Amino acid sequence: MARPWNMALGEVVDASKPTPLYLQIVHGLIHEIERGRLTSGAYLPSSRGLATMLGVNRKTVVLAYEDLIAQGWLTSHGTRGTMVSDVLPKSAPARSVQPELTVESVDAKAPAYAFHAPPARPLALPSDTRTRLDEGSPDGRLFPEEVLGRAYRSAIQRAARHNRMLYGDPRGSASLRDGIAAMLRTERGLAVGPENICITRGSQNAIFLAARTLISPGDTVLVESLTYEPAVAAFRACGARVEAVGLDDQGVDVEDVERRCREGGVKAIFLTPHHQFPTTVALRPERRLRLLLLARQFNFAIIEDDYDHEFHFESQPLLPIASYAPSYVIYAGSLSKLLLPALRIGYIAAPKAFIDAVAHTVSLTDGMGNALTEDAAAELIESGELRRHARKATQVYAARRLAFAEAAAEAFGDRVRFKTPDGGLAFWLTFPDENDLDRIEAHAPDLGVRLASSRSFATREDAGRGLRIGFASLREDEARRALRTLAKAAGI
Repeated sequence: MARPWNMALGEVVDASKPTPLYLQIVHGLIHEIERGRLTSGAYLPSSRGLATMLGVNRKTVVLAYEDLIAQGWLTSHGTRGTMVSDVLPKSAPARSVQPELTVESVDAKAPAYAFHAPPARPLALPSDTRTRLDEGSPDGRLFPEEVLGRAYRSAIQRAARHNRMLYGDPRGSASLRDGIAAMLRTERGLAVGPENICITRGSQNAIFLAARTLISPGDTVLVESLTYEPAVAAFRACGARVEAVGLDDQGVDVEDVERRCREGGVKAIFLTPHHQFPTTVALRPERRLRLLLLARQFNFAIIEDDYDHEFHFESQPLLPIASYAPSYVIYAGSLSKLLLPALRIGYIAAPKAFIDAVAHTVSLTDGMGNALTEDAAAELIESGELRRHARKATQVYAARRLAFAEAAAEAFGDRVRFKTPDGGLAFWLTFPDENDLDRIEAHAPDLGVRLASSRSFATREDAGRGLRIGFASLREDEARRALRTLAKAAGI
Protein backbone atom coordinates (compact mmCIF):
# COMPACT_ATOMS: atom_id res chain seq x y z
CA MET A 1 0.00 0.00 0.00
CA ALA A 2 3.02 2.29 0.21
CA ARG A 3 2.60 4.91 -2.51
CA PRO A 4 4.34 8.26 -3.17
CA TRP A 5 1.36 10.18 -1.81
CA ASN A 6 1.84 8.49 1.56
CA MET A 7 5.18 10.21 1.93
CA ALA A 8 3.67 13.57 0.89
CA LEU A 9 0.85 13.18 3.39
CA GLY A 10 3.30 12.17 6.07
CA GLU A 11 5.19 15.43 5.60
CA VAL A 12 1.97 17.43 6.07
CA VAL A 13 0.92 15.94 9.40
CA ASP A 14 2.79 17.65 12.19
CA ALA A 15 1.68 17.52 15.83
CA SER A 16 3.50 20.80 16.56
CA LYS A 17 1.12 22.76 14.32
CA PRO A 18 -1.99 24.38 15.86
CA THR A 19 -4.36 22.75 13.32
CA PRO A 20 -5.91 19.55 14.75
CA LEU A 21 -4.26 16.41 13.39
CA TYR A 22 -7.45 15.01 11.89
CA LEU A 23 -7.96 18.26 9.93
CA GLN A 24 -4.38 18.11 8.69
CA ILE A 25 -5.15 14.62 7.34
CA VAL A 26 -8.44 15.84 5.82
CA HIS A 27 -6.73 18.75 4.08
CA GLY A 28 -3.86 16.58 2.91
CA LEU A 29 -6.11 13.91 1.37
CA ILE A 30 -8.31 16.51 -0.38
CA HIS A 31 -5.23 18.12 -1.82
CA GLU A 32 -3.88 14.79 -3.06
CA ILE A 33 -7.24 14.14 -4.76
CA GLU A 34 -7.26 17.61 -6.31
CA ARG A 35 -3.69 17.13 -7.63
CA GLY A 36 -4.62 13.83 -9.24
CA ARG A 37 -2.30 11.74 -7.09
CA LEU A 38 -5.35 10.02 -5.59
CA THR A 39 -7.81 9.17 -8.37
CA SER A 40 -11.53 8.34 -8.30
CA GLY A 41 -12.07 4.78 -7.11
CA ALA A 42 -8.62 4.44 -5.54
CA TYR A 43 -8.59 2.55 -2.22
CA LEU A 44 -7.01 4.11 0.84
CA PRO A 45 -5.12 2.28 3.54
CA SER A 46 -7.08 0.98 6.50
CA SER A 47 -7.45 3.41 9.37
CA ARG A 48 -4.99 1.33 11.37
CA GLY A 49 -2.52 1.16 8.49
CA LEU A 50 -2.61 4.90 7.81
CA ALA A 51 -2.32 5.68 11.52
CA THR A 52 0.84 3.55 11.65
CA MET A 53 2.29 5.29 8.57
CA LEU A 54 1.61 8.74 10.01
CA GLY A 55 2.46 7.95 13.62
CA VAL A 56 -0.91 9.08 14.97
CA ASN A 57 -3.71 7.53 16.98
CA ARG A 58 -6.08 5.33 14.93
CA LYS A 59 -9.07 7.34 16.22
CA THR A 60 -7.58 10.43 14.55
CA VAL A 61 -7.61 8.71 11.15
CA VAL A 62 -11.12 7.32 11.75
CA LEU A 63 -12.35 10.86 12.49
CA ALA A 64 -10.69 12.17 9.30
CA TYR A 65 -12.17 9.37 7.18
CA GLU A 66 -15.66 9.92 8.65
CA ASP A 67 -15.41 13.64 7.92
CA LEU A 68 -14.36 13.04 4.31
CA ILE A 69 -17.10 10.43 3.79
CA ALA A 70 -19.70 12.89 5.14
CA GLN A 71 -18.41 15.56 2.77
CA GLY A 72 -18.56 13.20 -0.22
CA TRP A 73 -14.83 12.91 -0.94
CA LEU A 74 -14.61 9.29 0.16
CA THR A 75 -16.99 6.34 0.27
CA SER A 76 -16.95 3.35 2.60
CA HIS A 77 -17.42 -0.16 1.25
CA GLY A 78 -17.54 -2.07 4.49
CA THR A 79 -14.98 -4.82 4.69
CA ARG A 80 -13.58 -3.87 1.28
CA GLY A 81 -12.27 -0.63 2.72
CA THR A 82 -12.45 3.11 2.05
CA MET A 83 -12.02 4.53 -1.41
CA VAL A 84 -11.99 7.87 -3.19
CA SER A 85 -15.51 8.58 -4.43
CA ASP A 86 -15.93 7.31 -7.98
CA VAL A 87 -18.20 10.24 -8.93
CA LEU A 88 -15.46 12.87 -8.58
CA PRO A 89 -14.14 14.40 -11.81
CA LYS A 90 -10.69 13.28 -12.83
CA SER A 91 -7.89 15.74 -12.11
CA ALA A 92 -4.75 16.10 -14.17
CA PRO A 93 -2.04 13.86 -12.68
CA ALA A 94 0.55 15.70 -10.64
CA ARG A 95 3.91 16.33 -12.24
CA SER A 96 6.95 15.11 -10.40
CA VAL A 97 8.42 18.61 -10.43
CA GLN A 98 5.46 19.98 -8.42
CA PRO A 99 6.58 20.87 -4.88
CA GLU A 100 5.46 18.63 -2.09
CA LEU A 101 2.45 19.76 -0.09
CA THR A 102 2.78 21.57 3.20
CA VAL A 103 0.14 23.40 5.20
CA GLU A 104 2.19 26.58 4.86
CA SER A 105 2.38 26.28 1.06
CA VAL A 106 -1.42 25.90 0.83
CA ASP A 107 -2.02 29.03 2.95
CA ALA A 108 0.65 31.12 1.25
CA LYS A 109 -0.27 30.48 -2.37
CA ALA A 110 -1.10 33.57 -4.40
CA PRO A 111 -4.68 33.69 -5.72
CA ALA A 112 -5.16 32.31 -9.21
CA TYR A 113 -7.75 34.98 -10.02
CA ALA A 114 -7.58 38.71 -10.73
CA PHE A 115 -8.59 41.12 -7.98
CA HIS A 116 -8.33 44.80 -7.06
CA ALA A 117 -5.00 45.10 -5.28
CA PRO A 118 -4.70 47.78 -2.60
CA PRO A 119 -2.73 50.95 -3.35
CA ALA A 120 0.81 51.37 -2.15
CA ARG A 121 -0.30 53.21 1.01
CA PRO A 122 0.35 51.01 4.06
CA LEU A 123 -2.41 49.79 6.32
CA ALA A 124 -2.75 51.74 9.55
CA LEU A 125 -1.75 48.87 11.78
CA PRO A 126 -0.90 49.19 15.48
CA SER A 127 2.74 49.96 16.07
CA ASP A 128 5.03 47.80 18.15
CA THR A 129 7.43 50.67 18.70
CA ARG A 130 7.72 52.40 22.05
CA THR A 131 5.92 55.59 21.06
CA ARG A 132 3.19 56.18 18.48
CA LEU A 133 2.46 59.84 17.85
CA ASP A 134 -1.10 59.88 16.55
CA GLU A 135 -2.85 62.60 14.59
CA GLY A 136 -5.36 63.63 17.24
CA SER A 137 -6.76 60.69 19.18
CA PRO A 138 -8.27 60.86 22.67
CA ASP A 139 -6.71 59.19 25.68
CA GLY A 140 -8.59 55.93 26.21
CA ARG A 141 -7.17 55.71 29.73
CA LEU A 142 -9.44 58.53 30.84
CA PHE A 143 -12.73 56.75 30.26
CA PRO A 144 -13.77 54.77 33.37
CA GLU A 145 -14.14 51.11 32.46
CA GLU A 146 -16.79 50.51 35.14
CA VAL A 147 -19.05 53.10 33.51
CA LEU A 148 -18.65 51.41 30.12
CA GLY A 149 -19.30 48.02 31.72
CA ARG A 150 -22.55 49.24 33.29
CA ALA A 151 -23.71 50.67 29.98
CA TYR A 152 -23.08 47.36 28.21
CA ARG A 153 -24.87 45.40 30.92
CA SER A 154 -27.86 47.71 30.68
CA ALA A 155 -27.91 47.45 26.89
CA ILE A 156 -27.77 43.66 27.00
CA GLN A 157 -30.52 43.43 29.62
CA ARG A 158 -32.82 45.75 27.68
CA ALA A 159 -32.15 43.91 24.41
CA ALA A 160 -32.96 40.57 26.02
CA ARG A 161 -36.08 41.94 27.71
CA HIS A 162 -37.47 43.39 24.48
CA ASN A 163 -36.29 40.60 22.14
CA ARG A 164 -33.81 42.81 20.32
CA MET A 165 -31.02 40.22 20.00
CA LEU A 166 -31.96 39.86 16.33
CA TYR A 167 -31.15 41.55 13.04
CA GLY A 168 -31.97 45.23 13.17
CA ASP A 169 -32.26 48.47 11.25
CA PRO A 170 -29.31 49.13 8.88
CA ARG A 171 -29.58 52.79 9.92
CA GLY A 172 -28.53 51.71 13.41
CA SER A 173 -29.98 51.56 16.91
CA ALA A 174 -33.14 53.65 17.27
CA SER A 175 -32.13 54.84 20.74
CA LEU A 176 -28.69 55.96 19.56
CA ARG A 177 -30.11 57.75 16.52
CA ASP A 178 -32.51 59.53 18.87
CA GLY A 179 -29.64 60.50 21.18
CA ILE A 180 -27.36 61.74 18.40
CA ALA A 181 -30.16 63.70 16.73
CA ALA A 182 -30.94 65.40 20.06
CA MET A 183 -27.24 66.20 20.58
CA LEU A 184 -26.92 67.69 17.10
CA ARG A 185 -30.06 69.80 17.57
CA THR A 186 -29.15 71.22 20.97
CA GLU A 187 -25.37 71.56 20.66
CA ARG A 188 -24.69 72.08 16.93
CA GLY A 189 -27.86 73.65 15.58
CA LEU A 190 -28.76 70.92 13.08
CA ALA A 191 -32.48 70.55 12.40
CA VAL A 192 -32.47 66.75 12.38
CA GLY A 193 -34.47 63.86 13.74
CA PRO A 194 -33.61 60.15 13.98
CA GLU A 195 -34.78 59.71 10.37
CA ASN A 196 -31.86 61.93 9.33
CA ILE A 197 -29.22 59.78 11.05
CA CYS A 198 -27.40 56.62 9.98
CA ILE A 199 -24.97 55.04 12.45
CA THR A 200 -21.64 53.95 10.97
CA ARG A 201 -18.49 52.19 12.12
CA GLY A 202 -16.56 55.36 12.83
CA SER A 203 -16.15 58.52 10.77
CA GLN A 204 -14.02 56.84 8.08
CA ASN A 205 -16.85 54.40 7.42
CA ALA A 206 -19.22 57.36 7.29
CA ILE A 207 -17.06 59.06 4.66
CA PHE A 208 -16.86 55.89 2.57
CA LEU A 209 -20.61 55.24 2.76
CA ALA A 210 -21.33 58.84 1.79
CA ALA A 211 -18.93 58.55 -1.14
CA ARG A 212 -20.36 55.20 -2.22
CA THR A 213 -23.88 56.63 -2.17
CA LEU A 214 -23.05 59.97 -3.81
CA ILE A 215 -20.31 59.30 -6.35
CA SER A 216 -20.35 57.57 -9.70
CA PRO A 217 -17.12 56.56 -11.48
CA GLY A 218 -15.61 59.58 -13.18
CA ASP A 219 -17.22 62.19 -10.90
CA THR A 220 -14.95 64.98 -9.68
CA VAL A 221 -14.46 65.52 -5.96
CA LEU A 222 -12.53 68.55 -4.73
CA VAL A 223 -10.26 68.36 -1.69
CA GLU A 224 -7.86 70.83 -0.13
CA SER A 225 -4.18 70.69 -1.01
CA LEU A 226 -3.56 69.32 2.48
CA THR A 227 -6.26 66.99 3.70
CA TYR A 228 -7.24 63.70 5.34
CA GLU A 229 -5.63 61.05 3.14
CA PRO A 230 -7.99 58.13 4.02
CA ALA A 231 -10.91 60.22 2.72
CA VAL A 232 -9.07 60.76 -0.56
CA ALA A 233 -8.47 57.00 -0.77
CA ALA A 234 -12.18 56.35 -0.16
CA PHE A 235 -13.22 58.70 -2.97
CA ARG A 236 -10.77 57.10 -5.37
CA ALA A 237 -11.97 53.64 -4.38
CA CYS A 238 -15.45 54.75 -5.47
CA GLY A 239 -14.11 55.83 -8.88
CA ALA A 240 -13.88 59.58 -8.25
CA ARG A 241 -11.43 61.93 -9.94
CA VAL A 242 -9.90 63.75 -6.95
CA GLU A 243 -8.65 67.27 -7.63
CA ALA A 244 -6.92 69.60 -5.17
CA VAL A 245 -7.80 73.22 -4.50
CA GLY A 246 -5.86 75.82 -2.56
CA LEU A 247 -5.59 76.24 1.19
CA ASP A 248 -4.29 79.08 3.34
CA ASP A 249 -4.36 80.17 6.97
CA GLN A 250 -8.09 80.90 6.78
CA GLY A 251 -9.10 77.58 5.26
CA VAL A 252 -10.04 76.48 1.76
CA ASP A 253 -9.42 78.95 -1.07
CA VAL A 254 -12.99 79.57 -2.28
CA GLU A 255 -11.74 81.51 -5.30
CA ASP A 256 -9.89 78.40 -6.39
CA VAL A 257 -13.04 76.36 -5.80
CA GLU A 258 -15.01 78.73 -8.04
CA ARG A 259 -12.39 78.55 -10.79
CA ARG A 260 -12.57 74.77 -10.77
CA CYS A 261 -16.39 74.79 -10.75
CA ARG A 262 -16.47 77.02 -13.81
CA GLU A 263 -14.51 74.34 -15.64
CA GLY A 264 -17.53 72.11 -15.03
CA GLY A 265 -18.49 68.78 -13.53
CA VAL A 266 -17.83 69.08 -9.78
CA LYS A 267 -19.91 66.57 -7.81
CA ALA A 268 -18.69 67.29 -4.27
CA ILE A 269 -16.11 68.95 -2.08
CA PHE A 270 -14.70 67.35 1.06
CA LEU A 271 -13.92 69.68 3.95
CA THR A 272 -13.00 69.65 7.64
CA PRO A 273 -14.06 73.25 8.32
CA HIS A 274 -14.23 73.14 12.12
CA HIS A 275 -10.56 72.20 12.57
CA GLN A 276 -8.99 71.79 9.16
CA PHE A 277 -7.16 68.51 8.84
CA PRO A 278 -4.19 68.62 9.19
CA THR A 279 -3.51 72.34 9.79
CA THR A 280 -6.17 72.85 12.54
CA VAL A 281 -7.37 76.25 11.20
CA ALA A 282 -11.11 77.07 11.27
CA LEU A 283 -12.82 78.04 8.03
CA ARG A 284 -13.85 81.69 8.30
CA PRO A 285 -17.60 82.54 8.24
CA GLU A 286 -17.36 84.61 5.07
CA ARG A 287 -15.73 81.71 3.25
CA ARG A 288 -18.40 79.31 4.51
CA LEU A 289 -21.12 81.51 3.08
CA ARG A 290 -19.27 81.95 -0.20
CA LEU A 291 -18.83 78.20 -0.45
CA LEU A 292 -22.58 77.70 0.04
CA LEU A 293 -23.35 80.19 -2.72
CA LEU A 294 -21.08 78.19 -5.01
CA ALA A 295 -22.76 74.92 -4.00
CA ARG A 296 -26.14 76.38 -4.93
CA GLN A 297 -24.84 77.89 -8.14
CA PHE A 298 -23.00 74.79 -9.37
CA ASN A 299 -25.12 72.15 -7.61
CA PHE A 300 -22.43 70.21 -5.76
CA ALA A 301 -22.53 68.53 -2.36
CA ILE A 302 -20.41 69.50 0.63
CA ILE A 303 -19.12 66.53 2.63
CA GLU A 304 -18.44 68.07 6.04
CA ASP A 305 -16.28 65.92 8.31
CA ASP A 306 -16.71 67.32 11.83
CA TYR A 307 -14.46 64.82 13.52
CA ASP A 308 -13.69 66.61 16.83
CA HIS A 309 -16.34 69.30 17.29
CA GLU A 310 -16.61 68.75 21.04
CA PHE A 311 -13.15 69.98 22.00
CA HIS A 312 -12.69 73.74 22.05
CA PHE A 313 -10.66 75.69 24.61
CA GLU A 314 -10.73 79.41 23.79
CA SER A 315 -14.24 80.26 22.59
CA GLN A 316 -17.47 78.77 21.35
CA PRO A 317 -16.98 76.88 18.07
CA LEU A 318 -18.55 77.95 14.81
CA LEU A 319 -21.73 76.08 13.94
CA PRO A 320 -21.35 73.36 11.32
CA ILE A 321 -22.16 74.32 7.74
CA ALA A 322 -24.85 71.63 7.89
CA SER A 323 -26.73 73.66 10.50
CA TYR A 324 -27.71 76.34 7.97
CA ALA A 325 -27.54 74.48 4.66
CA PRO A 326 -28.82 70.94 5.29
CA SER A 327 -29.89 70.37 1.69
CA TYR A 328 -26.34 70.79 0.39
CA VAL A 329 -24.35 69.16 3.19
CA ILE A 330 -23.63 65.55 4.09
CA TYR A 331 -22.47 65.77 7.70
CA ALA A 332 -20.13 63.08 9.04
CA GLY A 333 -19.32 62.86 12.74
CA SER A 334 -18.01 60.48 15.34
CA LEU A 335 -18.34 59.56 18.99
CA SER A 336 -14.86 58.02 18.94
CA LYS A 337 -13.15 61.17 20.19
CA LEU A 338 -15.69 61.51 23.02
CA LEU A 339 -15.83 57.86 24.01
CA LEU A 340 -13.24 55.38 22.76
CA PRO A 341 -11.95 54.77 19.22
CA ALA A 342 -12.33 51.03 19.83
CA LEU A 343 -16.13 51.38 20.01
CA ARG A 344 -16.20 52.44 16.31
CA ILE A 345 -19.27 54.66 16.38
CA GLY A 346 -19.70 57.33 13.73
CA TYR A 347 -22.73 58.73 11.97
CA ILE A 348 -24.02 60.53 8.90
CA ALA A 349 -26.61 63.31 9.17
CA ALA A 350 -28.36 64.23 5.93
CA PRO A 351 -31.81 64.52 4.34
CA LYS A 352 -33.93 61.41 4.84
CA ALA A 353 -33.80 60.34 1.19
CA PHE A 354 -30.01 60.27 1.28
CA ILE A 355 -29.97 58.42 4.63
CA ASP A 356 -32.29 55.77 3.18
CA ALA A 357 -29.86 55.33 0.27
CA VAL A 358 -26.92 55.03 2.70
CA ALA A 359 -28.87 52.44 4.69
CA HIS A 360 -29.31 50.41 1.51
CA THR A 361 -25.54 50.41 1.03
CA VAL A 362 -25.11 49.31 4.65
CA SER A 363 -27.55 46.46 4.06
CA LEU A 364 -25.36 45.23 1.18
CA THR A 365 -22.07 45.32 3.08
CA ASP A 366 -22.83 44.96 6.78
CA GLY A 367 -26.53 44.24 7.20
CA MET A 368 -26.61 46.32 10.35
CA GLY A 369 -24.21 47.78 12.86
CA ASN A 370 -23.34 46.51 16.32
CA ALA A 371 -26.67 46.97 18.09
CA LEU A 372 -25.40 46.20 21.59
CA THR A 373 -22.50 48.65 21.34
CA GLU A 374 -24.81 51.29 19.87
CA ASP A 375 -27.35 50.80 22.66
CA ALA A 376 -24.56 51.01 25.23
CA ALA A 377 -23.49 54.35 23.70
CA ALA A 378 -27.11 55.51 23.82
CA GLU A 379 -27.19 54.59 27.50
CA LEU A 380 -24.10 56.75 28.11
CA ILE A 381 -25.82 59.68 26.39
CA GLU A 382 -29.14 59.24 28.20
CA SER A 383 -27.55 58.80 31.63
CA GLY A 384 -25.43 61.93 31.27
CA GLU A 385 -22.18 59.96 31.52
CA LEU A 386 -21.05 61.11 28.10
CA ARG A 387 -21.49 64.77 28.99
CA ARG A 388 -19.68 64.30 32.32
CA HIS A 389 -16.79 62.53 30.62
CA ALA A 390 -16.59 65.24 27.96
CA ARG A 391 -16.28 67.95 30.60
CA LYS A 392 -13.56 66.04 32.45
CA ALA A 393 -11.65 65.16 29.29
CA THR A 394 -11.80 68.72 28.00
CA GLN A 395 -10.19 69.99 31.19
CA VAL A 396 -7.42 67.40 30.92
CA TYR A 397 -6.83 68.11 27.24
CA ALA A 398 -6.78 71.87 27.81
CA ALA A 399 -3.89 71.44 30.25
CA ARG A 400 -2.08 69.02 27.93
CA ARG A 401 -2.46 71.47 25.03
CA LEU A 402 -0.63 74.22 26.88
CA ALA A 403 2.02 71.82 28.19
CA PHE A 404 2.60 70.48 24.66
CA ALA A 405 3.08 74.00 23.28
CA GLU A 406 5.60 74.75 26.02
CA ALA A 407 7.44 71.47 25.46
CA ALA A 408 7.56 71.99 21.67
CA ALA A 409 9.04 75.45 22.06
CA GLU A 410 11.54 74.14 24.58
CA ALA A 411 12.60 71.20 22.40
CA PHE A 412 12.85 73.00 19.04
CA GLY A 413 13.24 76.70 19.83
CA ASP A 414 12.98 78.85 16.72
CA ARG A 415 13.41 75.85 14.43
CA VAL A 416 9.69 75.06 14.60
CA ARG A 417 6.59 77.11 13.91
CA PHE A 418 3.12 76.44 15.26
CA LYS A 419 -0.01 78.14 16.51
CA THR A 420 -1.56 76.76 19.67
CA PRO A 421 -4.94 75.54 18.37
CA ASP A 422 -8.16 76.98 19.79
CA GLY A 423 -9.71 73.52 19.66
CA GLY A 424 -9.21 69.98 18.51
CA LEU A 425 -6.68 67.45 19.72
CA ALA A 426 -3.60 68.07 17.57
CA PHE A 427 -0.87 70.58 16.67
CA TRP A 428 0.41 71.39 13.19
CA LEU A 429 4.17 71.85 13.30
CA THR A 430 6.06 73.36 10.37
CA PHE A 431 9.80 73.85 9.97
CA PRO A 432 11.49 76.88 8.35
CA ASP A 433 14.32 74.56 7.35
CA GLU A 434 12.73 71.51 5.73
CA ASN A 435 16.00 69.64 6.24
CA ASP A 436 14.99 69.40 9.92
CA LEU A 437 11.73 67.78 8.85
CA ASP A 438 13.54 65.39 6.52
CA ARG A 439 15.89 64.34 9.32
CA ILE A 440 12.98 63.78 11.73
CA GLU A 441 11.18 61.52 9.28
CA ALA A 442 14.39 59.65 8.47
CA HIS A 443 15.65 59.09 12.00
CA ALA A 444 12.60 59.09 14.33
CA PRO A 445 11.73 55.41 13.67
CA ASP A 446 15.26 54.38 14.66
CA LEU A 447 14.75 56.26 17.93
CA GLY A 448 11.51 54.41 18.66
CA VAL A 449 9.01 57.02 17.50
CA ARG A 450 6.46 56.49 14.74
CA LEU A 451 4.42 59.30 13.19
CA ALA A 452 2.50 60.13 10.01
CA SER A 453 4.57 61.22 7.05
CA SER A 454 4.40 64.91 6.19
CA ARG A 455 3.74 63.92 2.59
CA SER A 456 0.73 61.78 3.49
CA PHE A 457 -1.45 64.91 3.82
CA ALA A 458 -0.55 66.46 0.45
CA THR A 459 -2.77 66.15 -2.61
CA ARG A 460 -0.54 68.18 -4.92
CA GLU A 461 3.16 68.85 -5.28
CA ASP A 462 3.14 72.46 -4.10
CA ALA A 463 1.29 71.75 -0.84
CA GLY A 464 3.15 72.72 2.30
CA ARG A 465 4.73 70.19 4.60
CA GLY A 466 4.44 69.74 8.32
CA LEU A 467 3.81 67.27 11.11
CA ARG A 468 0.39 66.76 12.64
CA ILE A 469 0.91 65.52 16.19
CA GLY A 470 -1.87 64.72 18.61
CA PHE A 471 -1.37 65.94 22.16
CA ALA A 472 -4.48 64.56 23.88
CA SER A 473 -3.47 60.90 24.08
CA LEU A 474 -0.12 61.70 25.73
CA ARG A 475 0.45 62.61 29.34
CA GLU A 476 2.63 65.68 29.77
CA ASP A 477 5.75 63.66 30.56
CA GLU A 478 5.12 61.38 27.57
CA ALA A 479 4.71 64.35 25.22
CA ARG A 480 7.88 66.00 26.52
CA ARG A 481 9.93 62.84 25.96
CA ALA A 482 8.48 62.35 22.47
CA LEU A 483 9.24 65.93 21.43
CA ARG A 484 12.79 65.70 22.75
CA THR A 485 13.22 62.54 20.71
CA LEU A 486 11.99 64.32 17.58
CA ALA A 487 14.39 67.19 18.24
CA LYS A 488 17.19 64.67 18.63
CA ALA A 489 16.20 63.10 15.32
CA ALA A 490 16.45 66.54 13.72
CA GLY A 491 19.92 66.98 15.14
CA ILE A 492 18.89 69.74 17.57
